[in-house]
Amino acid sequence: MNKVIEVGRLTRNPEIRYTQGAEPMAIARYTLAVDRRQSRNSDNQQSADFIPCVAFGKLAEFAEKYLAQGTKIVIEGHLQSGSYTNKDGNKVYTLDVIIESQEFAESKAANQSHTGNSKPAPTGPVDGDGFMNIPDDIAGELPFN
Repeated sequence: MNKVIEVGRLTRNPEIRYTQGAEPMAIARYTLAVDRRQSRNSDNQQSADFIPCVAFGKLAEFAEKYLAQGTKIVIEGHLQSGSYTNKDGNKVYTLDVIIESQEFAESKAANQSHTGNSKPAPTGPVDGDGFMNIPDDIAGELPFN
């Protein structure tokens, strides 16, 4: 079984590319910094692993639209190894997590304190149940139904 589940923060904004052809597909690449459990280096600093991730199609479009440096997410996917020959003629081996699902691991307010994004949360009319009304014209753009 080849299954990976990780929780971490994006080290930078996702890099997005689109394939060529009649139906272009989005491909997102990002690196996830995942803290090592109970592991400290010689300076008593938390250490982390940096996991290269690749998302395709709708998952890549979601990453482009909603993920940014510092965002804490949970990913689920599988490992894929590969290799290529670089311009110096050396063989380089790669290991990526191919994303099958990704979701936020903390609230937007908590995330803003880590990303430095100080935009205030949107405000609007609230129903008696405590939820904000979302206009129908943007409801289709939300990452959930």
